[in-house]
Amino acid sequence: MSKDATPETRFKRVMLKISGEALMGDQGFGLHPPTVKRIAEEVKSVHDLGVEICMVIGGGNIFRGLQGSAQGMERTTADYMGMLATVMNALAMQSSLESLGVFTRVISAIPMDQICEPYIRRRAVRHLEKKRVCIFAAGTGNPYFTTDTAATLRASEMACEAIFKGTKVDGVYDKDPVTNDDAVRFDRISYDDVLAKHLKVMDASAIALARDNNLPIIVFSLDEPGGFRGILAGKGTYTTVGG
Repeated sequence: MSKDATPETRFKRVMLKISGEALMGDQGFGLHPPTVKRIAEEVKSVHDLGVEICMVIGGGNIFRGLQGSAQGMERTTADYMGMLATVMNALAMQSSLESLGVFTRVISAIPMDQICEPYIRRRAVRHLEKKRVCIFAAGTGNPYFTTDTAATLRASEMACEAIFKGTKVDGVYDKDPVTNDDAVRFDRISYDDVLAKHLKVMDASAIALARDNNLPIIVFSLDEPGGFRGILAGKGTYTTVGG
């Protein structure tokens, strides 16, 4: 634990879900290593508090299955390609975290033993107990399921106390705050209201799974320096879904 770490954190074990686009920086595609390093430093600052961290990273910066199928590619094939993109992002994050001295495991729903571990729940729990950051890759291993659903599933299996959804805005709004100056941010909103209002927090199956397992989703801005750590200490601006 670092010298400035405090034991007063709200959660002992959490899931951090970020999009693949978060790793692009200002580029329109792919990985931007300085951005990956910045996010890794945010994760390390929370890890230094003694919090056990799971991560799921999307693959949209490399390939998005839904987009591929919209352009005529067979949906199942496109989704598997998207899953492989998430493995690439997970390896990039692992490399960045380990360069900062944080022990990390990439755990894939699709076995690829040369580069990462297969998903075995009890082994993953043991990694967390040993304070290793577990990055879950390849979604759920099934087509037609998003990485949002994968994050909620793994968070439930790992007994996480909350899902932190890092986005470009500081919470959930009633409309897009980028294009609407009168958009109103919610401090707290129920799972059912998110579904009824079609708010783009996570896809419907992820929200329903979180609701069924009473797993709060905390939506915050990944662009806010120290935001992830601040919220764990009860500070900052964010929206809590459910809980």
